[in-house]
Amino acid sequence: MKKLRILIAKPGLDGHDRGAKVVARALRDAGFEVIYTGLHQTPEMIVNTAIQEDVDAIGLSILSGAHMTIFPEVLKLLKKNKATDILLFGGGIIPDDDKQKLYKIGVGKLFGPGTDTKEIIDYLKDYFKIKD
Repeated sequence: MKKLRILIAKPGLDGHDRGAKVVARALRDAGFEVIYTGLHQTPEMIVNTAIQEDVDAIGLSILSGAHMTIFPEVLKLLKKNKATDILLFGGGIIPDDDKQKLYKIGVGKLFGPGTDTKEIIDYLKDYFKIKD
C-alpha cells in the first residue's frame, strides 16, 4: 500500500503555526508523508498544491475565525478541479454549531485545541482503512 500523503496548511492571516507543525511532525512520525505549506495560504494555493502533490488529504489549521469561509471555499475549489476524492479535515477554534454545518457540507473531522495527535492519526488511519 502506498504511503498516504497529507497536506497541512495555514490559510488566511493567522500567524500561529505551532499546532500545525506539531500535527505535521506527529503525522510524519506515524508514517504519513507530510507536506507543510507554511503560513498565509489562500484556498487557491492550498488546492493547487494538493493537486500538484497528489495528496490524499488536506488538513487546515484555522485559529482566525475564518473557518466558515475557508473550509467551504476549499471544498468548492476541490469540486471545481475534480478533486473531491481528497479528504478535507482540520482543526482550530471552531464552535460546535459551526462544526455541524461544516460536517454537513462535506468537511471531515474537526479537532479542537489540545487534541491528542494520536486521535488525529487514528482518524486518518480509520478513514483510509490503514491497518497497523
